[in-house]
Amino acid sequence: MAAPATRRPRSLMQRALAALARREYSRAELQRRLQRYVGEDGGEELARVLDELQGKGLLSDARFAAMLARTRGERFGAARIRQELREHELSEDLLRPTLAALAATEEQRARAVWQKKFGRPPADDAERVRQLRFLARRGFATDVILRVIEGGTESGAE
Repeated sequence: MAAPATRRPRSLMQRALAALARREYSRAELQRRLQRYVGEDGGEELARVLDELQGKGLLSDARFAAMLARTRGERFGAARIRQELREHELSEDLLRPTLAALAATEEQRARAVWQKKFGRPPADDAERVRQLRFLARRGFATDVILRVIEGGTESGAE
């Protein structure tokens, strides 16, 4: 019978690569995730590992922002996605093009979410409020919500 294999502790780089192999991370998020594996004086090593990953293109805040906007954009509005991106400590310069792309498709995405959930105009005021609140909680802009619920295709539709 073979002796059980002894496991060596994984290095910080190995842990970072394993995490990045599963999904994209922002630099701040990956740093928080790896922080528990470094001692009090391991901050320099962690910064070095993160810098190396960024230098090799394996860690990218821009790629993370695009991925998050793409996946969350199917269900949520720009306001909610903006808040989530800010929680990941991404710079405003990085967020600007991502949020502009979301704003360009806001009404189309809101209409798809509304169609999937409700599919028909509200029958009464209570239903209208319910639909308004649903889309507002999803982070869609008020003017977009009103156009979607009223069935207009443009802001000037009457």
